Amino acid sequence: MTTTRTAEQTLADASAWWDTSIIDIHPGKIAIRGYPIEQLIGRVRFPEMIWLMLRGELPSAEQAELLEAALVPGVDHGPHAPSIAISRMAVTCGLPVNGAMASAINVLDDIHGGAGQQCMERYHEIDALAGPDGDLVEAATIMLDRHRAAGEKIMPGFGHRFHPVDPRTAPLFELLATAEARGVIGGRFARIGRAVEIALQRPKGKLIPMNIDGITAVIFCELGFEPELGRGLFILSRSVGILAHAWEQKQRGRRIMGPMPREIPFKYSGPARRDLPAAFAARGPRAKG
Repeated sequence: MTTTRTAEQTLADASAWWDTSIIDIHPGKIAIRGYPIEQLIGRVRFPEMIWLMLRGELPSAEQAELLEAALVPGVDHGPHAPSIAISRMAVTCGLPVNGAMASAINVLDDIHGGAGQQCMERYHEIDALAGPDGDLVEAATIMLDRHRAAGEKIMPGFGHRFHPVDPRTAPLFELLATAEARGVIGGRFARIGRAVEIALQRPKGKLIPMNIDGITAVIFCELGFEPELGRGLFILSRSVGILAHAWEQKQRGRRIMGPMPREIPFKYSGPARRDLPAAFAARGPRAKG
């Protein structure tokens, strides 16, 4: 049975196709989460704007400061970080800045870029295991055992391949302590992070300190962001470094730079040089035309 629809109904359906509570635009008018854009400009800082976009309301000044502090140290970690290296190599291959940024951001997935989200998920797992009155270290130990049994060898957010102690962690913990003292955060996830350090140290007595992903995971959890948004926030932070490196490389004008200088050979691990088998060699060169 065919239902006849009026033009007004069709227009209403089309308008509702991309329903959004984020932005409202009409000729000469723009409002974000209900706030006119002209009122936001010059009054709302970028971290506050991120919060408004993601959460629907403006943060307190203290919440915005803590979010900003978490975004600052993740912007860059040098050309040996794959995302940064890719942005530079992409520029030397002729890509414009937007292409270089897109290429670099696309590699920020589970292995390179996903540790923060994964750490947040495990913090929430510990929170649920411990309940309101449980032992956080015991809950962290149970969580670690579960993931080891599933074949996971590392705890995301702890240890670092480059830094024995990540220099970015302690300053952020100080800001967390200040925020907790002022009642900005509850401190639950900061204690969970410390509990993970203790649980990791117990088996062999070796400290595996929290790294930048672990501490920013604490902050994002304390501020109430969902784990998947934690990855998005990290990507926002790292995109600044990606842009800076792409632009710097563009100014240098070099073409087609690979991951290492051509004077440094790569390691070949295939068969030794050998002749083609006689049956193939007897065929002769393929005729042209």
